[in-house]
Amino acid sequence: MSDTTLATPEEQTAGTAILDIDQLTIKFGGVVALDNVSFDIKPGEILGLIGPNGAGKTTAFNVITGVYQATSGTITFDGTVLRKKKRYQITKLGIARTFQNIRLFPSMTALDNVLVGADAHSKVGILNAIFRTPYFRRTERESKERAHELLKFVGVAGRADEFSTNLSYGDQRRLEIARALATRPKLICLDEPAAGFNPAEKQKLMQLIRDIRDAGNTVLLVEHDMKLVMGVCDRVVVLEFGKKIAEGTPAEIQADPAVIAAYLGVEEEDVDDAS
Repeated sequence: MSDTTLATPEEQTAGTAILDIDQLTIKFGGVVALDNVSFDIKPGEILGLIGPNGAGKTTAFNVITGVYQATSGTITFDGTVLRKKKRYQITKLGIARTFQNIRLFPSMTALDNVLVGADAHSKVGILNAIFRTPYFRRTERESKERAHELLKFVGVAGRADEFSTNLSYGDQRRLEIARALATRPKLICLDEPAAGFNPAEKQKLMQLIRDIRDAGNTVLLVEHDMKLVMGVCDRVVVLEFGKKIAEGTPAEIQADPAVIAAYLGVEEEDVDDAS
């Protein structure tokens, strides 16, 4: 796996947060989607971001990756403040993401979909491409080699030449992860990657997430499957109605009365009485 390393040790500073979110607020008219939310992620960590529907999880992803601009608060990634950064600039800094709804190029092969991600850091100019210079040919060969390695890494190596629209649902999910990894991120944000998976596929996904971390990356995970979250995450942050209500290890989160109340729809006092 040395050729598919996702981030070198020099790119991450041990003990320092790679992503720091400080009092993040975003409003849509009179609706407060995120309300003074703060948390951080350490290099090499798998952090789960969970909460009931409408809690603000995907909104947080969209602010981090530049889809939305925050109303107030600060996002700092690897020492750089992200405010007013364009999406392509954030990608170049080292943040990649997947989506709740698969967003592949259906008329392109699996290999070409991954190559689109690899292009994020391409330094090949238009003249190199037109005249197919030695530099262009070498870069193209290296990109294809890495794309094949990433397809193997996520488990769809045998489908490289198939159109993405012809892949199974699970393979499309894995292909989207491969495309995100092709951008060589330091942080990958996975938005409900287990949606539609059966139990066996979820087990494989858990191992893939661990493999991504073990290859040198940091993972921010939004997921509704609590067994998966609690089984793979180092820490968990819980949102409810745009506010952070809890943060801690999986064991701490599972025992937190506020989290139980948020998911069960009961008052915290009732949870305490029942326990």
